[in-house]
Amino acid sequence: MSTKLPKVPAVIVGMGWAGGIIAAELTKAGVQVVGLERGKERTTNDYLMGHDELRFQHRTELMQDLSKETITHRNNPNMKALPMRSYGTFIVGDGVGGAGSHWNGQTYRFLPYDFEIKTLTDQKYGPNKLGPGYTLQDWGMTYDEIEPYYDTFEKMAGISGETVESYGPRSNPYPTGPMVKAPAFELFEEAAKKLGYSPYMMPSANLSENYTNPDGIARSACQYCGFCENFGCEYGAKADPVVTVIPVAKETGNLDLRTHSNVTEILNDGSKANGVKYVNTITGEEFEQPADVVIVTSYVFNNVRLLLNSNLGTPYNNETGEGSIGKNYCYQVSSATTTMFYENHKFNNYAGAGALGIEIPDYVGDNFDHSDVDFIHGAGIRMTQYGYRPIAVNNVPSGTPSWGAEWKQQSIKYSNSTQQVKSQGASMPHRDNYLDLDPEFKDAYGMPLLRMTYDYTDADKELVKYMAKVTREIAEEIGADHYETTEEQAPFNVNKDTNTHNTGGVIMGADPKTSAVNSYMQMWEAENVFVVGASAFPHNSSFNPTGTLGALSYRAAEGIVKYLEEGGGSLV
Repeated sequence: MSTKLPKVPAVIVGMGWAGGIIAAELTKAGVQVVGLERGKERTTNDYLMGHDELRFQHRTELMQDLSKETITHRNNPNMKALPMRSYGTFIVGDGVGGAGSHWNGQTYRFLPYDFEIKTLTDQKYGPNKLGPGYTLQDWGMTYDEIEPYYDTFEKMAGISGETVESYGPRSNPYPTGPMVKAPAFELFEEAAKKLGYSPYMMPSANLSENYTNPDGIARSACQYCGFCENFGCEYGAKADPVVTVIPVAKETGNLDLRTHSNVTEILNDGSKANGVKYVNTITGEEFEQPADVVIVTSYVFNNVRLLLNSNLGTPYNNETGEGSIGKNYCYQVSSATTTMFYENHKFNNYAGAGALGIEIPDYVGDNFDHSDVDFIHGAGIRMTQYGYRPIAVNNVPSGTPSWGAEWKQQSIKYSNSTQQVKSQGASMPHRDNYLDLDPEFKDAYGMPLLRMTYDYTDADKELVKYMAKVTREIAEEIGADHYETTEEQAPFNVNKDTNTHNTGGVIMGADPKTSAVNSYMQMWEAENVFVVGASAFPHNSSFNPTGTLGALSYRAAEGIVKYLEEGGGSLV
């Protein structure tokens, strides 16, 4: 039997970037907030001298326990879905900070083209550019409308970078300058410029210099230790909700943060939420937390799953195209990579940072003509230096045995003698790529798991072929002794593919018939429920999603404060 608790103005489900930003903004406005996080609380002290690759990367200490909750996957609706049992494709965070603690820190804005992609594509190439089956749509807001929120997020996080004019106008430059240019990047830069491209340093949430943000939070510069993705930052140099927005919310005295609290249901009458039900993961006790507003800010998969398990919103039907919960799941397309092997040239590959990189903007969005290709959008072409790790990274030429003396010899030989020119491509939505509840598999609490139906589309495969030529061209201009290029996109494999960017399922838009939330992340079908995160993206750009997620979170927070002040109603 559940214990019913006193009602509060707002309850937040998930205390990562979206939850942390909204908690900070609401509590600064004087709103009493309950923040529910199913994992434990963490601080930078938990990461001191924590450069333990086995513990954090391979045993995934910061991640969700897949033995208790996972997803199931199938490549198409005719297949049986099976549970994901190991982290390959996705690394779903667990604990205060969520994925914002273990991310790499690459912090882009999406393009003006992204927000009006359907309209602009149809205007330039006609309405049938992608052919049938693709469910492309505009976002219900423009770049100019979201730009001030990007600016707010970047100032809060202290994003380090340099202005790129082709990415859209900015109200301010980045608050800190770009990160150091690694020696390999100088080779990339020289080659790219010779080919007529415009290389720039990647925008980074790994601070390039000491910085104090508008909330008075002071953080130190990055040490380039190479332990970002899968790891928390012991220096606080990597922007993380734990060292930025959550302390601000706590300082107000208006945040009641409850850890080990796993929300299993949004309580509702079909058109409005009454609160949430959650389980204490240590004691097993069940609680009901009534609230005026329910704000769902967990990971993409859990946002969708929680709505479906709560019978809130209309589930997407891929056969009819009706409904929006689960619609337009997108990934990213990253197989077009050229690896360069050097016989005598050495780099310091074991130093780096999660957002230390250089790339060109020439092949993103509609920055090049798509008239003669069978895809839209594009890819960032880049070279990065995250920092190699000896267990995870052993680059050897094709044909090398996967174990034994020769493998060891080649691993040592090329440990500091490889570089990659790679792509990260956009993902367009398709009718048959979606999320729903699995009819068979359940989690530790008896709730149905989320089922993903997803595979790369024909457009994705064409994009990879195209971008492989670009990565090869730049790599050959740089020069190496041996090249290997991935030119074809293999079928999606949930246990092996390595991009971590998931979007869609609770998408935003201007039309309630084709979207789940408006531009304030307010549900069309339940006005006091706000679903915030990358689940709102109608497609996935070629850029990492966190900057856009952060901007939408600030926009949502503004709307929630207004909603509470005005006593309800639609915000658009």
